[in-house]
Amino acid sequence: MGRSSRISPLRWLLLLCLLFGVSLPFARAERPAPGREVPVLSIEGAIGPATADYVAGGIASAAEAGVPMVVIRMDTPGGLDTSMREIIRAIVNAPIPIVTYVSPSGGRAASAGAFILTASHVAAMAPGTNVGAATPVQLGAPAAPDPQPPAEDPNQAGADKPTGTTAGNASEAKARNDAIAYIRSLAEMRGRNADWAEAAVRDAASLSAQAALAQNVIDIVARDNQDLLVQLNGRSVKVGGGDVRLDTGNMVLSEVGPNWRTRLLSVVTNPNIALILMMIGAYGLLFEFMNPGALYPGTIGAICLLVGLYALSVLPVNYAGIALILLGMALMAAEAFAPSFGILGIGGGIALALGAAILFDTDVAEFRIALPVLGAVAVASLGATLLTTRLALKSRHAKVVSGREEMIGASGRIVDWDGSSGHVHVHGERWRACGAGELHTGQLVRVVAIDGLTLSLEPADYRHNRS
Repeated sequence: MGRSSRISPLRWLLLLCLLFGVSLPFARAERPAPGREVPVLSIEGAIGPATADYVAGGIASAAEAGVPMVVIRMDTPGGLDTSMREIIRAIVNAPIPIVTYVSPSGGRAASAGAFILTASHVAAMAPGTNVGAATPVQLGAPAAPDPQPPAEDPNQAGADKPTGTTAGNASEAKARNDAIAYIRSLAEMRGRNADWAEAAVRDAASLSAQAALAQNVIDIVARDNQDLLVQLNGRSVKVGGGDVRLDTGNMVLSEVGPNWRTRLLSVVTNPNIALILMMIGAYGLLFEFMNPGALYPGTIGAICLLVGLYALSVLPVNYAGIALILLGMALMAAEAFAPSFGILGIGGGIALALGAAILFDTDVAEFRIALPVLGAVAVASLGATLLTTRLALKSRHAKVVSGREEMIGASGRIVDWDGSSGHVHVHGERWRACGAGELHTGQLVRVVAIDGLTLSLEPADYRHNRS
């Protein structure tokens, strides 16, 4: 009986292996043939460092795996210029075709999204989407319209046009001219409407999907994924130095999500999270310095500060904002170690709030510090200052509890006495003592002064009787 029960689990294991082996061919038959799965990378929301890492890494992995092409599904209001250019470099240098599809209906490819769509080997849009509005906006002042440009020479059509610098400052004109040249070069490389691409930057022009198709801004208007694959089939695109003919028959689009590293990067590169991490790090180290050996504040603070600094390294930051934050931290640390009854701490809180407000140098709303977070940082800084000031005032008026000064006023009992001197027992210790008046062995006394190792005494009830 025991032998049969021991063999039974082994029989079940063999049966499961047999069933798995029988079902494996059917499972393989349901999957597309090798090389027929097309990865789909999704860009949703603002484009930042995490998005660039996700898309560039996905394209590189797909190229290594030998897949026939990559589809980027996009719905974005724009994003950071550095991240956009990183994605475009990955697309332009990809050894396989990259198809960018603005989807679903109601989505858009605005600002940085228009650049990415223009750079792709195949540009597609779903009905009800739009593309354009790619004018770079400098943080701090609205862009004024350009003056009327001079008449163009018909022989210079397509050449870079002067944009004028009288409408704004030099840096604004520089950013606009650079963006115009960049998007024109991408459109010309893909054989698309370079004049409209320039207008998208210069005049913030925008088009619907059907209008973009009619003006040679995109290549395809597709209702859904299946329609996209049907229209891609047989299309020839230029990849690298040669032409590639797309064969999308029996292809299946497979969503590829971001890995844990990209998800972590998307969290820590949120400007609000980055600022909070830096504040936790600064306060943790400050508490560790105030209470050496606590370990927890210092350890947590160091980790948060390093993660916050990593986020700052991949985000566009304003060095004046960093300087103000460092000044604010230094002033608050000075308040903790050299209390000024709030002057240094309040100044540090103001510098910290101002630095956080101008820390990130970008016009993208998703990469700015939110006002509630800014207010919370200011309130936390003010609270830390008030706490430090309160502790300083409390310690100023508190009774001395250590050192020679603590002996003054301490009570004790005379151990032996002869005339005007003897020994007294105070705080569990035997001291040499002297005193005037009628003192005797066993009497309760109070210390009124200390000279070297000799205590001056008076009767414990002396002050009470005198009052």
